[in-house]
Amino acid sequence: MRLSLYRQHPMSRFDTPVLRSLLRAHPDWLPGGPPDSAATLVDAYDRLYPQLESRLWAADDAAFDDGLAHYQALFREQQALIDATGVRAQHRFVIGIPVADRPAHLRQCLESILQLCRLYGYGGRDADGRYAGVEVIVAEDSREPRHVAAHRALVEAYREQGLKVAHFDLPEQYALLQAIPEPARRQVERLLTDQPAERFYQKGQAANRNLCILKMHQRAPDKGHALYYLVDSDQAFLVNRQTAAGEAVVPALNYFYYIDRIFRTADVRVLSGKLVGDPPVSPAVMAANFLDDALAFLDRIAACDPQSPCGFHRQAAALPGDAAYHDLAQLFGFAAQTPAFDYRCPLPQPHDHAACLAGFADRLRAFFFGEHPTRRTGFRYAGDFAALAPARTIYPGNTVVDDEGLRYIIPFGHLRLRMSGPTAGRLIQAEIGARFATANLPMLHRRIAADDTRDEFRPGVVEGPDAAVDISNEFERQFFGDLMLFSVADWLKTRTLDALTDADAVAATVARVEDELLGLYAGKRDAVNARLGDLDRWLDAVPEGLDDSLALARIRQFRRDLAANFGADSTAWRQIGDPAHRAARRVQIVDALTRYRAERAAWDRLVTT
Repeated sequence: MRLSLYRQHPMSRFDTPVLRSLLRAHPDWLPGGPPDSAATLVDAYDRLYPQLESRLWAADDAAFDDGLAHYQALFREQQALIDATGVRAQHRFVIGIPVADRPAHLRQCLESILQLCRLYGYGGRDADGRYAGVEVIVAEDSREPRHVAAHRALVEAYREQGLKVAHFDLPEQYALLQAIPEPARRQVERLLTDQPAERFYQKGQAANRNLCILKMHQRAPDKGHALYYLVDSDQAFLVNRQTAAGEAVVPALNYFYYIDRIFRTADVRVLSGKLVGDPPVSPAVMAANFLDDALAFLDRIAACDPQSPCGFHRQAAALPGDAAYHDLAQLFGFAAQTPAFDYRCPLPQPHDHAACLAGFADRLRAFFFGEHPTRRTGFRYAGDFAALAPARTIYPGNTVVDDEGLRYIIPFGHLRLRMSGPTAGRLIQAEIGARFATANLPMLHRRIAADDTRDEFRPGVVEGPDAAVDISNEFERQFFGDLMLFSVADWLKTRTLDALTDADAVAATVARVEDELLGLYAGKRDAVNARLGDLDRWLDAVPEGLDDSLALARIRQFRRDLAANFGADSTAWRQIGDPAHRAARRVQIVDALTRYRAERAAWDRLVTT
């Protein structure tokens, strides 16, 4: 019997109770006989994980938690064998977290890293008891001293719990920048910022991220065997699993193990993963489909008895698919989605429809900070987590590179445009092809860390009197970010990266794409304004029992902010519609694209010397 042979084998001297238990239950999962060395014993775990994963993600709710605990224990046991025998060289991860005025988000992100280390044990521990396989650098970009202090305190708190974590503060960043010889610094100042020391904060995600990369490269414990993991502070190493009761957030992916395996076994320089949870895009491109969903919900609830038990708890229904939240999803090659998605009431039962409407109204304001109450993305298990697919988009908060991959940064930070990740992704794809890949290792994205949206900084979103929300800055940056992205995509259909130096040809491409994009954006603007008329009609005929004054006030406030941000006379649309403003932005975009190769060459010299 295979099991008895396994027990008698010399490898039985290693402490492997989880593996033994698994093989007792499933003796056919390890064909080919028992391992005959420490190396093949460690490899045996690799062969068993897919079997466990397929069962785990097919399990019902009752079995999932037990299965997950067993799965995590198997990883810890394998790591203990690696630590004891040294039979596998593992990458060391340097994680960079740029953060600006977001202590609540940073706490959630650091907590998820700590739990990932505790639950899976990747890299073991060093002589001081710290997790040896992971080092974290928190790259400060806050304006508020109280937030800088809060971030520093969090770094200290998590260091005391065993994480190797450092606070890369503003003076140190400025000193690192000034340490670059002046001629070289001038060549990369648009990548790294030229802000003065007294205003060296809120430099923008791209500039702060690139400074963080320089620090990560400097701190890498083992050049040539380090991986650099860029993470956003509003993300966590978690995924959302769909259950009968709704979304359950679970630490169910061993990111470090699988990314290490990918870089050990595949020719990859840049690996990027998607996000689940809140959409990774601006409300500027979600308003039309959200109004579709909101109006469908309001029409349905208006036909319900206000005092009857809430009937909006279809929590077990599948979450929407890729890019369902995006008004212009077709531009990215995604098929049209269902016209309207159901609102899933998150309130605990029991409650009635009047309470459901009040809860819905209470969360409407969060839409302007990036939440989409009806089109969150859920995690979907798709088989082997090490399986790769060609990539075309950099997700700035979920990207891993090796030493050579440090070259492939997100450029154009000086423009402060949105869509910089997808734009960089198209450029990287054109340069390295299949060595830019994606795997099904998404991270959980939370736009709001607490119920009070004022707690956390969001660039381009301004709160004014009477709680009015102005997203005109973000909206403008979204339109011209899309213009840059789709100009690059159009260019690369027929031309090469090296040809980007042809300013006249680039300008012609940008102008042509701008005309197309203006038409698409105008169509969505008109759709939003038409739906606002439908919302007005609903508000004029609210049934008795649903006419709670606070709930209706919040819906009217939401309607006011939509009109202010998406109406034909909104600040964003005045800018987008102004030919002189568009001409100035086109000049910036053309200049940035034509200088891309030279700036990249200057950056390459920084990270390869």
